[in-house]
Amino acid sequence: MKSSVSRAVVAASVTVALGLTAACGSDDDGKKPSKPAKSAQGSDGGKDAKPAGAKQGALTTAELEKAVLAKGDLKGYKLEKLSAADMPAQTVPSDPVTCQPLANMFMFATDPASKARVGRTMTGPDEMDATIITLALLAHEKDDAEKVMDGLRTATKKCEAYEHAGSKYREVAALPAPKSGDDAVSYKVVGLIEGQKTPMSFTVVRSGSTLAAFYSINLLKPKEFGVPTKIVEAQVDKLAKAGKR
Repeated sequence: MKSSVSRAVVAASVTVALGLTAACGSDDDGKKPSKPAKSAQGSDGGKDAKPAGAKQGALTTAELEKAVLAKGDLKGYKLEKLSAADMPAQTVPSDPVTCQPLANMFMFATDPASKARVGRTMTGPDEMDATIITLALLAHEKDDAEKVMDGLRTATKKCEAYEHAGSKYREVAALPAPKSGDDAVSYKVVGLIEGQKTPMSFTVVRSGSTLAAFYSINLLKPKEFGVPTKIVEAQVDKLAKAGKR
């Protein structure tokens, strides 16, 4: 019974949390995407070769796959691969525009766009814990990676609330950033999910030219949210060992 309840809770959490991101990038209504990503390949296995015109520095999809957390890296944690549908290649305008970097990161999208992306969803060893951790590695040129971090940091200071893809987000606030990688930003956003105020936390760490982005949500116990430090450190350490660019 315990396992069944746990799996149902986790499934519901993932469906709601990731379903929102997929909806944000969908153009099934016939409308053209507001802003196609310049390059966002890799979330579904993508091309292994470096994108045409890319300067030295951005990791390939194959390199990201080797650098992302895998089974056995963290005892007791289960990982599932994010599909391309879970990481839409389009961005959707936010209102106000000052919050755009935060809205983009909700879909693990960035401006400038990443050269390649891979993503995973993690659930912990406690089967009754409804916390869902989603992470992604985003390959950039170093200058672009720094621009993304600056944009996120500025947005956490200037953005208080915003609307994005028909949803409202409030109480945006910066959180203490982990002392990992070359730069790091953490913040929270409170969304309204099925009538319930649900805090969501984000942590983005730059390691060389690659961004490690983490997203956490707990639908059963909204106040219990956050990305565990051990997950951030494990991912950043593995990324560094894989070779920073």
